[in-house]
Amino acid sequence: MPGLKFRVLLDSDKNEEVFRDIIIANDADFETFYHAIMQAFDFKGDQMASFYVSNDAWDKGHELSLLDLSYDDDAIDEPASVMKQAQIQDFIQEPDQRFILVYDFMRMWIFLIELIAYEKETPETPLMALAIGTAPTEQSRALLDENLFGDEELGNQATDDDDDEFGFQDFDDDYADDDLTDYNEYEY
Repeated sequence: MPGLKFRVLLDSDKNEEVFRDIIIANDADFETFYHAIMQAFDFKGDQMASFYVSNDAWDKGHELSLLDLSYDDDAIDEPASVMKQAQIQDFIQEPDQRFILVYDFMRMWIFLIELIAYEKETPETPLMALAIGTAPTEQSRALLDENLFGDEELGNQATDDDDDEFGFQDFDDDYADDDLTDYNEYEY
């Protein structure tokens, strides 16, 4: 049984490439792979995460979730697999198979994973074979803005002098409401 060598690239805001090469057994499950990636990047691994089978264009395919989230047997989409119950070898469809790992859905850490080699020797436990670049700390990425409407606080009302979302001040009219004529005085 061969070992699989994956290159795991952290999608980062830095101009520096940050990646790790991880060698793992062909029959290892995705949860073991997930923990190996978290350890390689010094992340806690205590947040929700999902792998996605991917193609050459890095499109997300079948999901492999950390937890079993299948609650609807009548779902339209194919239910996600559970990492602990899914062996890596069962999802290798291409010689350079790609996966995407999304970790911490509030911070959206994204790892791009590509199979780069087959090893003759299979490690008993996952092995980090190469580390390039300094990984950012897990808390360095800001949480996604939960307030989708842009106000700083709930209940904060915009005034006429506030800038709108494009940086323009709200329209300031030069007429009073009593300047408006009744549109019914015109006959149509």
